[in-house]
Amino acid sequence: MTADAVEAEVLLEQRGRLGLITLNRPRAINALNHDMVRAMRDALTQWADDDTVETVAITGAGERGLCAGGDIVSLYQDAVSGDGAASAQFWFDEYHLNAQIARYAKPIVAIQDGIVLGGGIGISAHASHRVVTERSKLGLPEVGIGFVPDVGATWLLSHAPGQLGTFVALTAGSVGAADAIAIGLSDTFVPSDSIPKLLRALESIDAGEAIMLLAADAGEPPLLAARGWIDDAFSAASVAEIIGRLRTAGDADADKAADAMMGKSPAALAITLESLRRAESFASLEQALNQEYRVSRRAHAAPDFAEGVRAQVIDKDRNPQWQPLAEQGTPEIDSYFQPLDDHELGLAAAGVH
Repeated sequence: MTADAVEAEVLLEQRGRLGLITLNRPRAINALNHDMVRAMRDALTQWADDDTVETVAITGAGERGLCAGGDIVSLYQDAVSGDGAASAQFWFDEYHLNAQIARYAKPIVAIQDGIVLGGGIGISAHASHRVVTERSKLGLPEVGIGFVPDVGATWLLSHAPGQLGTFVALTAGSVGAADAIAIGLSDTFVPSDSIPKLLRALESIDAGEAIMLLAADAGEPPLLAARGWIDDAFSAASVAEIIGRLRTAGDADADKAADAMMGKSPAALAITLESLRRAESFASLEQALNQEYRVSRRAHAAPDFAEGVRAQVIDKDRNPQWQPLAEQGTPEIDSYFQPLDDHELGLAAAGVH
């Protein structure tokens, strides 16, 4: 890819004291490819040492959303006809970018407007200032394509109140602004028509002050009202037990959650549950990313990923033929978490190395 093409997919501007990163693949809802990840890492590295840049903002071009995730088609092609090396290198750089955003020494304002899924969570939910709008739809849909939540999502979701994070991960649904704030994926609600004003304000004043001037009430988070059955069901030790508790909860929404899980990859559900339980005890985001790198590479090589993407994205028949259920705690599931034979992600808790 030429330098001009890369530049077109990630627009970099300095406006006063603001360094603005705009993802610019609107037709793909700004899905991330490897060149875009590299461009973002390079910009953040450059601006970290530039005293004229005091705040960084991340936004997406077009009306549909910040970022719909990673470039699934490229990952699929590598799974079915490649050796997985290209995907491994993409995740290596992407997860280092996620950690770089989390540990950045200057304020980063992530504009989580519209659709923010998967990799979009990774480039926004680790920022110091996370702004949602009335159009925001945030989610981790990976178990629906035979994959697992990554980009540091296991760290974020395992530290959500009660079992709300487990619910979001295993049902693969999306949440609006109020729920995103309650779960811990976002911080502040700003109406979408005020986002241009916010970006202009960031050119000259402190990030926290600029956001406070335009912040509004996101309303009541619907998920908090469902904490009773969510916490009871999703605290169970296995996917089967979670579904069993949902079926006996006596709540229509609990039944819908069970129905949603029944359509997802059984192996991906079990591995995701185990990933969240392990991440809950971690001391840092970096530990979770290191684990996710091992799990992602192995999930990419397993049959359900290629089959899930085929059914949802390639052929669009919405009828994936999943592998039989593998419950967490079995040797098959444990194998996803073992050290890699070649190279690890290698993030240290003190920062990016």
